[in-house]
Amino acid sequence: MSAHPHLSRRGLLGMTAAVPLALTLGAGTAHAADSAYAMVYFTESTNLGDGTDYGLHLAVSPDGLNWTPLNQNNPLVTPTAGALGLRDPFLMRKQDGTFVVLATDLKGTDWGYNSQYIHVWDSADLRTFTGYRRLKLHDMTTHSWAPEAFWDAGRGRYAVIYSSVNASGHNVIMVNYTSDFVTASAPQVFFDPGYDVIDGDMAVGVNGYNYLYYKKNQTLVSARSTSLDPGSFTEYGTGVAHGGTEAPTVVKSLASGNFWLWGDTYTPNGVFYAWQSSNLASGTWTALDQRTYTQPLNSKHCGIATITTAEYDNLLAKWGAPAWNRLKSYNFPARYVRHSNYAGRIDEYPIEPYKDSQWALVPGLADSSGVSFRSVSHPTRYLRHYDYALRLDVNDGTSTFAGDATFYRTAGLADASWASFRSYNNPTRYLRHANYVLRIDPVSTATDRQDATFRIGY
Repeated sequence: MSAHPHLSRRGLLGMTAAVPLALTLGAGTAHAADSAYAMVYFTESTNLGDGTDYGLHLAVSPDGLNWTPLNQNNPLVTPTAGALGLRDPFLMRKQDGTFVVLATDLKGTDWGYNSQYIHVWDSADLRTFTGYRRLKLHDMTTHSWAPEAFWDAGRGRYAVIYSSVNASGHNVIMVNYTSDFVTASAPQVFFDPGYDVIDGDMAVGVNGYNYLYYKKNQTLVSARSTSLDPGSFTEYGTGVAHGGTEAPTVVKSLASGNFWLWGDTYTPNGVFYAWQSSNLASGTWTALDQRTYTQPLNSKHCGIATITTAEYDNLLAKWGAPAWNRLKSYNFPARYVRHSNYAGRIDEYPIEPYKDSQWALVPGLADSSGVSFRSVSHPTRYLRHYDYALRLDVNDGTSTFAGDATFYRTAGLADASWASFRSYNNPTRYLRHANYVLRIDPVSTATDRQDATFRIGY
């Protein structure tokens, strides 16, 4: 339930979770092999203004690293009971091949809000969400944060884990068991290491161990057990963090078999970082280069599950890809192309206002085989060069403006899988950044080529 440090209750509480489908498959109904990924999340802008929405958002990815928000990054469904909003959504494929979504019953950042319930939806295909209800988990005067679930084959039921403050006076991870996510058994303490712990995320049955990842202080750490019994997990391994970090989500790569650990920071709010490991038993993780992954815009506390190619295709067919793009810098991958005071530049994500980093890539004003960058926040304005500097100007209809605002997309000069943009009317010059400011310049050195290379994503 990712939290701002200045808003966060108890000085550091936030929330998050997600359980990797690939790690928790039991002997359920067979379905086609998974080949892609779905992510559920909610959205918060840095200042909790425009771009903040406490409904259920969904993105898809063919590689598990670069994400396409669905429904223009708008919610697909929003809770209609309890707090009328959610945080920390979690997605799991059940034993029958259908999906269940769980989420914290909380709208906004009122960490003192108590709810004994969590939000639940069913979905056959992630195109529709049905059977909305709240599931009661306990009678304590406290919250039920960051719910997740996994199949406990030994018990023949699903375990629902979440964080609550029990009689110990600090957050522990609780567990209830259910067969239908309609009613649940009495709560038990699943994990209490003696300190505040939230955002539990499980990887079940990996080489004889079950792994529990969670937030300790501002760090993501892990515990493990050879069983799934409450109270059987012991902390081990080296924690990871990037500033204040919460909401661990462990996913197994379908391509490599390696594991990714996602974390959500709240300093600043809402930046995802990812780490990689080839062996969970080692307890060590290596940070992924930010070039390799791109989170959905304004996303917070994600949950990730694997899906089939047909499910991926059907989701894109129903909800569509966004009508806008973001452009990530190759050599400063924390930064994106944006306009500020009508000047073009690259700044670190998250960007306020976020729409200043959204662009409609339209046919070139001077040559439709080229591309022009129309601002989403100022749709009468385009990115154009003037004295070789890029600025956001109103299209005045002249051929000079059209030429200044038109570029030819080429293979990335530093990485052919990325993109570079050659000026239409100054064909020896490319769009690049220098001291974070956008210009068009001749490109000759390796640094120039990196400055002129961008990734078109969302």
